[in-house]
Amino acid sequence: MVVCNGARRTLLGLLAVAVAAAEVQEKLSPECKQFLYMGTLPRGLEEQPFKKICQFYEGRPRFVTLYDTGNHIPVYSAYTFKRSDGSKKVDVPWMYEPQLSAASDSREMQQFPSENVPRNFEDAQAVLDDYSDSVTFERGQLNPDEHQAAPGDKASTYTLTNVVPQVREFNIGPWKKHEHTIRRRLNNYCRGAAYVVTGVTTSGHTIRRRNINRLGIPTYFWSAYCCIDFDRNAPYSERSKFPAFAAHGMNEREGGKVQEMTVQQLEEFLKKVTYVSGSFQVFYDNCVPHNGGNSAVHLP
Repeated sequence: MVVCNGARRTLLGLLAVAVAAAEVQEKLSPECKQFLYMGTLPRGLEEQPFKKICQFYEGRPRFVTLYDTGNHIPVYSAYTFKRSDGSKKVDVPWMYEPQLSAASDSREMQQFPSENVPRNFEDAQAVLDDYSDSVTFERGQLNPDEHQAAPGDKASTYTLTNVVPQVREFNIGPWKKHEHTIRRRLNNYCRGAAYVVTGVTTSGHTIRRRNINRLGIPTYFWSAYCCIDFDRNAPYSERSKFPAFAAHGMNEREGGKVQEMTVQQLEEFLKKVTYVSGSFQVFYDNCVPHNGGNSAVHLP
């Protein structure tokens, strides 16, 4: 086929638009980098075969997820914290990411069909049936709705690409308490944008369905935040946890205490227990502010 220069330019332009509109992205678009400190993903996972998802809901990007299509769970979700009273939006149907399972023109997360879920859904991501028979585990959000304020932001957290199998006692106990603590701390003492990354580690144990390994079971939950514009007059017990702090806890029924620590301590811990590389870093340049602000986006 012969294509003239004008037509070729038009075709390339259309292809560029199509790529930019993709929700599962090889390289994050600028509109999705807003959820990352200095527009930069955590470093040290580049060699892993994970998918970057810019989570779109009702026409807007809401947060970013790194997704493990083999274990059918997110590795982490990265989001900006919104001041919130902690209320939950419980009337939202669970959703999935269409572009993980098939070529799709839609970059929107979509509600699961009420019946006859296509088989190719299960190849690359979790489905509702994976959680239906589990007694020990429930769907634990990495980007929790209580860390969001607007109804659309809350609703967007109800996608199975944002949840992992979480032991119920750990979910409603120590981890929920930790989420409350971070919400109150950032509500009260973070004056500017707060960037949060919450993830998990796995050890090879899985939830099985029909004798097939379906969901990787997290061993640890971990989380870190970065807020460079904070209240310098806050009590020292809180001020000492800025501009960045972190925590991890074991995903188990008993003894799942959440331990707070510096981000650097968390990074060293994760280097020992999971597949991150020796260069692993949650926040660009350790969340150290440059030139008094975070207005520029770092382009690696």
